[in-house]
Amino acid sequence: MTTLSSARSLFSSTFSLVFSPPKHTLKNKFPSLSSIKPYSQSSIKMSSTTIEHIVLFKVKDNTDPTKINTMLTSLNALVSLDPVLHLSAGQLHRVKSSPIPFTHVLHSRYSSKDNLNAYSAHPSHVSVVKEHVLPVCDDIMAVDWIADDLDGPLVPSPCSAIRLTFLKLKENLGEEVKNEILSVIKSIKSSFGGNIIKQISCGENFSPARAKGYSIASIAVFDGLSEMETVDSNEEIVNLQKEKVRDYLESVIVIDYVVPNPQSASL
Repeated sequence: MTTLSSARSLFSSTFSLVFSPPKHTLKNKFPSLSSIKPYSQSSIKMSSTTIEHIVLFKVKDNTDPTKINTMLTSLNALVSLDPVLHLSAGQLHRVKSSPIPFTHVLHSRYSSKDNLNAYSAHPSHVSVVKEHVLPVCDDIMAVDWIADDLDGPLVPSPCSAIRLTFLKLKENLGEEVKNEILSVIKSIKSSFGGNIIKQISCGENFSPARAKGYSIASIAVFDGLSEMETVDSNEEIVNLQKEKVRDYLESVIVIDYVVPNPQSASL
């Protein structure tokens, strides 16, 4: 079996999901912008255990842009709910690899599975999904994982570039291989030296019902797109490492997004 310890560049290059800052109008039924959790010192503290929740949306072709803006406005307003540590939703900046042409993404964080469940069951969330998400989307994928000892801010800085990767592994690889893959991903940040990658989060999905078979997910946070592109520019190493892990992977989704400024994501 191919050694995975040398596969760091591939996984650093295969992290991806990007929001273009959404432009919205305030709806009276949702909290005002002043009620949204600020980028305060308390919101950027490190956490020993963080629950990551990612939802990918494929909006129907020819959907009225007003309805898309309403969907994003409604989703972003959910950041004011008590269980939520961080939440942002927006249009993808770039899809590097995906068998499904996703168009939008939501990223949120919680301090526990119970808080994620409370958010999911909250009447405001249920209403947004029923009234503004399902009517305009023809495909949705969701992945959840536990990020132990997350190093860095709970709330990514505005204009940060974020790369999300979702891995669907081939069958019968065993827990040892999964754990080694996660170990490789966790070591990516230091493998590039300096501080070009600000934060790495990864884990095994614990909500398989809507994950379409993708069992490992990860987030890499950069100061901006230029830092992300610096990592991508090392094509020789990337291609070499792809060959070394190809046998383990059935499918990979790689998407980039940019965290919008709070004033840009008008709620």
